[in-house]
Amino acid sequence: MREFLYAAGLLLLISASAAAQSGEGSAIIAGTVLDQTGKAIQNASVSVKNESSGAVHKATSGSDGRFAAASLPAGVYTIDASAPGFATTHHAAVRLAETGSEDIPISLEVADASTAVTVEGEASVAAQLAPIGASLEDHTARSVITRQFVANFMSPVGDFTDVTQMAPGTFSVSPNGVGLGDSKTFFRGFSDGQYTMTFDGIPFEDTNSPTHHSWAFFPGQWIGATDFDRSPGSASTIGPTNFGGSINLMSRDIRPDQNVRATVGYGSFGTLLLDLGFDSGQFGKGGKSSFTIDLQQMKSDGYQTYNYQKRDAGSLKYQYKFSDRTTVTVFGGIIDLWTNTPNTKGPTRAQVALFGDNFLLSGDPNSPFYYGLNFYHVQSDFAYIGFKSDLGNGWTFDTKAYMYRYWNKQNYDNSTTAITATSGVDKLNGYTKAGDILTLSHESRLGVLRTGAWYEWAYTDRYQILSNPRTWVNSTPNFHERFITQSVQPFAEYEYRVTRRLSLMAGIKSAYYNMALNQFADNGKTVGNLGGAAFVSHRAGYNSWLPSVSANYKLKSNWSAYAQFGTGSVIPPSSVFDVKNAAVLTTPKPTTVKTYQVGSVWKINRLVLDADAYYSRFQNAYTSYIDPVTTEAVYTRPGDSITKGVEVEGTFLVGGGVSLYFNGTAGNAKYVTSGLWVANAPKNTGTLGLTWQRRSWDVGFFDKRIGELYNDNGTANQAVLIDPFHITNMFINYTLKDRSRFQETKIRLSINNVFDQHNIVGITPATTASNLAAPGDVLTLLPGRSIMLSVTAGLSPRR
Repeated sequence: MREFLYAAGLLLLISASAAAQSGEGSAIIAGTVLDQTGKAIQNASVSVKNESSGAVHKATSGSDGRFAAASLPAGVYTIDASAPGFATTHHAAVRLAETGSEDIPISLEVADASTAVTVEGEASVAAQLAPIGASLEDHTARSVITRQFVANFMSPVGDFTDVTQMAPGTFSVSPNGVGLGDSKTFFRGFSDGQYTMTFDGIPFEDTNSPTHHSWAFFPGQWIGATDFDRSPGSASTIGPTNFGGSINLMSRDIRPDQNVRATVGYGSFGTLLLDLGFDSGQFGKGGKSSFTIDLQQMKSDGYQTYNYQKRDAGSLKYQYKFSDRTTVTVFGGIIDLWTNTPNTKGPTRAQVALFGDNFLLSGDPNSPFYYGLNFYHVQSDFAYIGFKSDLGNGWTFDTKAYMYRYWNKQNYDNSTTAITATSGVDKLNGYTKAGDILTLSHESRLGVLRTGAWYEWAYTDRYQILSNPRTWVNSTPNFHERFITQSVQPFAEYEYRVTRRLSLMAGIKSAYYNMALNQFADNGKTVGNLGGAAFVSHRAGYNSWLPSVSANYKLKSNWSAYAQFGTGSVIPPSSVFDVKNAAVLTTPKPTTVKTYQVGSVWKINRLVLDADAYYSRFQNAYTSYIDPVTTEAVYTRPGDSITKGVEVEGTFLVGGGVSLYFNGTAGNAKYVTSGLWVANAPKNTGTLGLTWQRRSWDVGFFDKRIGELYNDNGTANQAVLIDPFHITNMFINYTLKDRSRFQETKIRLSINNVFDQHNIVGITPATTASNLAAPGDVLTLLPGRSIMLSVTAGLSPRR
């Protein structure tokens, strides 16, 4: 019906224009008006002016952001678009042929607070200036980290851990400096491997356990807005481990106009960044094609001694619009990374006391810590082709076929005392994945139906071989395994609009995994010689039914409340079979979680605020023992844990482009049987951010406080106390946002760890016998202050 009314209205407009002005053409300028996160803006005012005659045609965007100006003669046109709370966007020199058609995406930026119209709800000025925030439509505790935050309020060499760093309850640390190492993210008592990560909706993770590597796949320049869901999500939230939540990275949007950006950045620790970006603008017949390219190289000595990093990367994103209803998107990215990071990834207390807290590796060739004996070579590539089409009558079809590869080749010396003929380790963790995500949805006045499936196939090759670190001549393997994993997740859910204010959503998902492994004979470190056999084969199947139900109620147009029950699961890692003779006859079941949440979102012109309370009971990873009679490895659950707490987040508009962002959390995550704390679960966290966003300036100061937490010592939980610490960063950006040829020229200053703190933020004890400080404890420390200045030369040739 909506399409029929739109078509009828367009025909009436053409007829009326023809009657009123004889001799006018039949060309059309249409497009979509979007905000900075890519969401459609309704009721935006669009003015299309003929530069020769001065005739002006007015249009208003619909609920899907679409607008159209018809019956236009050939000529050159200027387009201006605006909406409450947004600055006017100007497009000049749009050439229109007789009977031609142009489809132009228009992105609106937030207006200065001094000139913005007073509005409420999603269009409130505070909501548009908020670096991180929630939506009135949410059914769960979510924070959307905006494209502006990623572009202006993190280091140019940062990675996805820096994107989520300031979100509620979250923390991560890169001891070698921001973006200069492989760091992990923690929240609500959940560690890496207990949540899903996606890029443009496609899950990515290791195959032996579902963990992630921040230095591989997606540099900060490839990341746009990020949707951070701190819950298992709904039934349609696919992924290998929607256990604690999901971090959904989105690629950067393709600019509607042509633009070239060349960046040079230099900073602390000898860090050099070279980056070249190009947006094609719309080209081809009807302007249906567009693409963006990013090429970069990053080099750094790193904060830690001899922890050198070098990364070469390139990406391409291409879109082709068959019509207003059907779009194809292609993305491809490739990374080549070299680094000297050792396997221990941290200094000992004794080394810190002797050499300083930036010690990691030595320049002495006779030392077992010699940097020449420790190096990674990580190669990754990631590609997909997506097809999305509005089929009409409320039906939408969306599919993404993808393939990606991760090849992590590592060599390191495994001794802390001497270099021997077998102290080195030649290590590989490599896998290739291919899959598809298919969604079919139908929207009617009653609600929205979503159904579909995720399928993925993965091949993995992993080994560790003892080697001579001076020659890298290998001897016998510690272990070697190859396996194939197949993942299938069909789902169905329905969001029922009970009334104009109330919506209920319920669904179910089946998470099925099949793992077929070959484990090869080794030196006895893992499975042994297998009685002379070359390898032993296993097959394990895992299945979980994961229901979800939620509700959203609009108390007012600018105030909503929600409640959710969600479930998630994690399959056992491949290391389940890493026992003598691989004697596992009965495989353990997946571990599961049940999460209950309530929350509320409130938005007025000068303040946006969201809060939630959560309760999750989750099963912990299995422990094993060898049955003395059958010699079989038997796996048992060690008991459950409960994590619960409250989270608050908001942005207050002070005025003049100045905003105060804040969030705070309080909670606990404890083992049910012992009452001890789960590792890396802070008792509280808090963030304060002060931003100034006005015309060409984007200035931000953010301080994140991580409260008291504990680390385990290998056998005892809550064994090692970690004192509170702060992560404080400052950013100053000046960007030419005018309509000149040099728009997007930018000067960017980033200061991380402003107050040069050197706190201990993690400890791996030297022994399980004591939790007292020992010289052999491996420490994770905050890296020292880092400063980086980058200059981007922007050029828009068509201006």
